[in-house]
Amino acid sequence: MNDKPIGIFDSGLGGLTVLKEIMAMLGEESTVYFGDNGRTPYGTKSQEVVIKYTFQDINFLLSKDVKMIVIGCNTASACSLDKVRDHINIPVIEVVEPGAAKAVSCTKNGKIGVIGTSATVESCVYEKAIINKAPDIQVFQKACPMFVPLAEEGWWENDIAESICRKYLEPLKEQNIDTLVLGCTHYPLLKNTIRKVMGPEVTLVNSGVEVAKAVKATLEELDLKCTAGHAAVNEFYTSDSVEKFELLGGTFLEREIHNAQKTDIEQYESNY
Repeated sequence: MNDKPIGIFDSGLGGLTVLKEIMAMLGEESTVYFGDNGRTPYGTKSQEVVIKYTFQDINFLLSKDVKMIVIGCNTASACSLDKVRDHINIPVIEVVEPGAAKAVSCTKNGKIGVIGTSATVESCVYEKAIINKAPDIQVFQKACPMFVPLAEEGWWENDIAESICRKYLEPLKEQNIDTLVLGCTHYPLLKNTIRKVMGPEVTLVNSGVEVAKAVKATLEELDLKCTAGHAAVNEFYTSDSVEKFELLGGTFLEREIHNAQKTDIEQYESNY
């Protein structure tokens, strides 16, 4: 088991922000990444559809004989986590709990903002996780559905991105929050524009770093850390254009991607 890869999936490119942190912290671990670019975004789809897609993504990764699943998609975590853990017999790490814990540790005034896709915000999964850890904290949520297409298009710091950020985030500024959870793995790509709008006094929580810490801790706890002497192998798969995945994905990952492959995700069962 130790020398098998870690499997990571997302609705598109956003999960690469999580993979980047895992590779930085656990560079010896091999990985298999799947981005469902052909069906992105998940955040505007029904819970039933998101659960179906999640299990297809997981079954694809299981076909690659992974030792752990990392759900690099907040929407998939919000809609599917309980079902996944009931049906998958290898460790599953998700993005919500680590991000919520970090937010609670960061806030000074007890006012935390959460931004995410419509599905994530409607599920209240972050609000529940935060209040479960600290019942007195106030949580203010805002769906930002345009952020994913902005990130996937590479429009992170232009006038359009700033205008949309201001439209979404002004209500949170009015609540005097001091901590903002980037509740979608695409959103860290917009962090400079978000920080410009929110101001330097607001701490931005990127769950990618916290997820990498959780992966490391779980591997150590279960004695699953890689023991191979050879270099890590990082595989990349997408359900859409390989060329676009490699071009934009390399920017997300901050290193070049040359070996991406396209896969027909619809051939994998969505049994749950």
